[in-house]
Amino acid sequence: MTDGARVEAAPRLAQWRVDALPCYTYRKSLPFRIGLWNWYLSVERNNKQTCVKLFAENSNSAKNGPSAPIASFVTKLLISLPPNQQTIVHPGIFDKLLKPDGFVWAIDSSVTGRFVIEIEFLDLKVADPSGGEPASIWASQQIKQSSDNTALSSLARMLHEDILTDITINAADGSVRAHRAILAARSPVFRSMFSHDLREKELSTVDISDMSLGACHAFLSYIYGDLRGEEFLANRLALLRAADKYDMADLKEACHESLLEDIDTGNVLERLQTSHLYRLPRLKGGCLRFLVDFRKVYEMRDELNAFLQTADRDLVAEVFHGVLAAWSGR
Repeated sequence: MTDGARVEAAPRLAQWRVDALPCYTYRKSLPFRIGLWNWYLSVERNNKQTCVKLFAENSNSAKNGPSAPIASFVTKLLISLPPNQQTIVHPGIFDKLLKPDGFVWAIDSSVTGRFVIEIEFLDLKVADPSGGEPASIWASQQIKQSSDNTALSSLARMLHEDILTDITINAADGSVRAHRAILAARSPVFRSMFSHDLREKELSTVDISDMSLGACHAFLSYIYGDLRGEEFLANRLALLRAADKYDMADLKEACHESLLEDIDTGNVLERLQTSHLYRLPRLKGGCLRFLVDFRKVYEMRDELNAFLQTADRDLVAEVFHGVLAAWSGR
């Protein structure tokens, strides 16, 4: 069943081999990847028509996913095998926005025996969020990727090789040089510092005394697009503090997502306090669920007692309410 639903796909071509389709039968393919989207084919037969449908996965529901494709393609139905192969060709679709209902081709004949549905994509475009002309992914994707990679590499070199730096950042245990224009572009707080007659503008220094030099390096590496995964994991809490302090919502959300992924008995209380301090509702909910729903609160009595004596009163009340709700729901 799975093999019969598989679509063979190349960069711009897809073929689905369908066995004999009884009357009043519907079949749907497995997903296949072309361009930025997962695609599906389906076929349905009645006593008058054979209907072929092509549609892309609804990417709008996926976080940061691409918008619906604007597609140009040719569809063919290849019936039987060479040398007696019969080919039915659709006139062609050009620059069609494929919304969730997709493209449907109703063929006024009942196809019997085995056949192949072939889709040849001539172009795939995505809408310009700013309202400009749609851009072809094949014309722009490779160039954009190359440009992005070159730009990020150049930014990283500017930081690590101290190229024309003009600002000194003083961390708790050392200092590092950076570029005020790049800091200002990434953070409205830095931009305000360097745009007004403040101490940072006059002395060309920024004091971040609550951050170690290692964490400061990680913070700058993120700003310059060169942060490594292991460096991020080692400095998540410091990066979260910096993201909140310097109003960098993207970094704050990245830390939030990461802290949700590895809650355990060794860190849950610390993360609960962190979630309350930095207003991270999903992290708070994840920690409370770990403690209450999974009953880890009973395994951590000593740690919990210490936490209750020092934690914020409102947070302590939330923990108590969660435990009481769990008890009453037994």
